[in-house]
Amino acid sequence: MKILITAATPFELAPLRKYLTHTFEQPESGGFSKNELEVYLTITGIGMAFTAYHLGSLFANSAFDLAINAGIAGAFDKKMKLGEVVHVVSERFGDLGAEDAGGTFTSIHELDLIEPFEPPFRNGELINPSAMAFDFLPKCSGLTVNKVHGSAGSIAAIRQKYPADVESMEGAAFFYACLMTKQPFLEIRSISNYVEPRNREAWNLPLAIDNLNNALILLLDTFE
Repeated sequence: MKILITAATPFELAPLRKYLTHTFEQPESGGFSKNELEVYLTITGIGMAFTAYHLGSLFANSAFDLAINAGIAGAFDKKMKLGEVVHVVSERFGDLGAEDAGGTFTSIHELDLIEPFEPPFRNGELINPSAMAFDFLPKCSGLTVNKVHGSAGSIAAIRQKYPADVESMEGAAFFYACLMTKQPFLEIRSISNYVEPRNREAWNLPLAIDNLNNALILLLDTFE
């Protein structure tokens, strides 16, 4: 089985890379191998544009049995715990559209620039068709933005418009690339912070990254 694991930054996959280096072989062709399992790690860069470019280049030249987007995320609901690892089964572009004079946001689907059900969208959402086959983590919905929300006003507005559970800067681009190329995929996120007026002191990156990588290692163990 050939698996691609992508993340926006190197530190989000650093523990996994260390684990693979010590427990897997490293063939000259690249990646890591053990028995019939091949694992490839790719750092795309932060945000939708960088993610789309790297995935487009990869999928044009390589085939994978499974692609996994892994990383940290902010949670809209404080019922979710910092460090909790979740399986994002749907995504939406959260700020692709237009803002009117009064500050109201209108999406590209509401502007009739892209039909809400134009493939691969389903009423404006991107949905993982194979998500139900994986029950190892709590399932949730994602919202992808270029600018993460950090003020009370913008947070209230986006929560009223979209009932998403978590926020990231890459998820929807990953979903779109995989759906357009019919690439089986998963998005796995670990909660590093809450979507609230910006306060980096309240974040817990070490816990989120440790738990994320532990979940990835357990997942890879099931494929060996």
